[in-house]
Amino acid sequence: MKQAIATISRLAQRNFLALLVLFFALSGSSYAAYATVTKLLPKNSVGSAQVINGSLQKVDLSKKTTAALRGVPGPQGPQGAAGPAGSAGPQGPTGDTGAPGAPGQQGAQGSPGLSGPAAARSGPGAAALTTLDSAGDAGSFTSATTGADGLGLISYYDNTNHDLKVAHCDNVACTSASKSTLDSAGDVGLFSSVTIGADGLGLISYDDTTNTDLKVAHCDNVACTSATKSTLDSTGDVGTYTSVTFGADGLGLISYYDFGGNNTNNLKVAHCDNTACTSATKSTLDSTGDVGTYASATVGMDGRGLISYYDFTNHDLKIAHCDNTLCTTASPSTLDSAGDAGGFSSVTIGGDGLGLIGYYYSNVFGGLKVAHCNDTACASASASPVDGGLLGLYTSATIGADGLGLISYYDDTNANLKVAHCANTFCVAYFRRR
Repeated sequence: MKQAIATISRLAQRNFLALLVLFFALSGSSYAAYATVTKLLPKNSVGSAQVINGSLQKVDLSKKTTAALRGVPGPQGPQGAAGPAGSAGPQGPTGDTGAPGAPGQQGAQGSPGLSGPAAARSGPGAAALTTLDSAGDAGSFTSATTGADGLGLISYYDNTNHDLKVAHCDNVACTSASKSTLDSAGDVGLFSSVTIGADGLGLISYDDTTNTDLKVAHCDNVACTSATKSTLDSTGDVGTYTSVTFGADGLGLISYYDFGGNNTNNLKVAHCDNTACTSATKSTLDSTGDVGTYASATVGMDGRGLISYYDFTNHDLKIAHCDNTLCTTASPSTLDSAGDAGGFSSVTIGGDGLGLIGYYYSNVFGGLKVAHCNDTACASASASPVDGGLLGLYTSATIGADGLGLISYYDDTNANLKVAHCANTFCVAYFRRR
């Protein structure tokens, strides 16, 4: 009994303070809070048994204890699905333009294009003669080409009315034609020359005799029922012996004679500034004596003009090879100086890519000769007689479908039209037909 009382006494002493706190806590919340704040329990006097589960907060624990409670980080979980894209932000200001990059390498050459429509051409045969214009004295100073529609287009002079006229063939055989007057302002239309431009419309150079000017008419349509007319050169007596062709740049190139007088007559050329040739750049190509009559112009395989003409001072056949596309300068060469040679010249480019020139020469009776250029610039040529006698005037040379020369000319003895078909590229042999 005495031992039991001693045990109870020890337990009461040990838990006296705890019982006292419990007593005051149950006596009132305000006093309990005051007691808790003002009277702390002894250090290490509260154990797990005295703490209600879940009652301790992070503030109740020391930093060391909090750090000790952190476990080892687990492995990173898989990436979640991407969220929806946000709305686009406002566009920023345009940056400065960068410097041009270095030029790239030239690309490979493309495949050849389709062949253009072929014109039905053959050697001379039986002629079908048709009168196209019989209203008065019409038909001198003619020039013919084939239009974009495959039909003939012929410029000529109306001597009765002193007008420039054109005839557009109604069919391939040109058994009839539609005729139009293009210029009637004064005495106009001599020395006409016609070609087809890059726009498919006719371009006609001619002499304005009234004003002694070089003029040009650019057709307004394929049939050339009307035309836009422009004066290209009015510096003196210019515009005779015109010949028009188209350069590699698609613009007209016109050779003509500048009659300065007193043996200062020159060969000139006008390079059109635009397709309609409303203006042109003019240049003198040869001024060594009286040169430039009977001029004929074409474009060589090098894309530069080639102009044959007569040197009246020395009675020679000459040719000028343009030094550039605009033909502001040229290199003249004498091709034939045997006797009186070079009148009525006409130049074309042969099947071998070299110039071929038909012209008149005079020794005893005269005749037709041909000169075949030895190089692209035609610095020299091989000259051969084609037909002898009083003939060879008003020559016109072209190349047939066989690649060989075809030269028309006038036989003054018999008052006939004749044609010579070359037997080879050099035209050292030929066949004459009436």
